[in-house]
Amino acid sequence: QHCMRTIGVAEMALSAMCERAEQRTTFGQRVIDRANVQDWIAEARIDIDAARLLTLRTAAVMDRDGDKAAAPEMSVIKVQVIRPATTVLDRAIQVHGAAGVSDDTPLARAYAQLRALRIADGPDEVHLMAIARREIRRQSAARTVS
Repeated sequence: QHCMRTIGVAEMALSAMCERAEQRTTFGQRVIDRANVQDWIAEARIDIDAARLLTLRTAAVMDRDGDKAAAPEMSVIKVQVIRPATTVLDRAIQVHGAAGVSDDTPLARAYAQLRALRIADGPDEVHLMAIARREIRRQSAARTVS
């Protein structure tokens, strides 16, 4: 559930970033016309869609095989969904300038909530360790079978 909500927050941030980038100008040029902002928008779409697909796959494993069987996928999405969502939010804040860190937009609050969730849901390092251990076992078992 955290991952699905997080994807929604990332979508909101991407939408806000696009809208603000179309409206805002810096040094005589619309922000949306700057290559780095276009890269941010493209990367955000790629990351959000990838996170959505990983979350969908994890939900399918949970439905089919149960939560315990989906534990490896859960570790993956707990890292792979929150990291890019936080990056999308950070970049949306950047495009908004000072307004991005004010109460004038939902971005600063959303960023704080995602950062807190990243800690409450377990540090990335713990999830990465679990992913690595499972992968090492999987690779070792594959070599043994070969």
